[in-house]
Amino acid sequence: MQDYIQERVLEISQYILDTKATVRQVAKNFGVSKSTVHKDITERLPLIKPDRAKDIKKILNQNKAERHIRGGEATRKKYSQPHEIDESEIDQEKELIKENSSISN
Repeated sequence: MQDYIQERVLEISQYILDTKATVRQVAKNFGVSKSTVHKDITERLPLIKPDRAKDIKKILNQNKAERHIRGGEATRKKYSQPHEIDESEIDQEKELIKENSSISN
C-alpha cells in the first residue's frame, strides 16, 4: 500500500473516532468519494490497525442504524421552510397561458 493511502486511512479513521462522522461527511471533508472512504475503512484499515478498525466499525454501524432518522429530519427541515415565489416565473406562466389560449382559438 502506498504511503499517502496509508496516511489517509489513518487520518480518516482518527477523524471518525473524534467526530463520529458519517461516511458522507468524511468524504466531503477529505475531498474523496464515499466509495474511497468505505474501502479505506473496511478493507485497508483492518490491515493497518485492526483494533481501530473494530472501533470504527461500531461507529459506522451506529450511523447506519440512525440514518433513517437523519433522513427524516432533513426532509422535515426542507419542507418546513417557506417556499419563495419568483415573480418572473409567474410572469412566464401567464405568458404561456396567453399563448396557449390564443393558439386554441
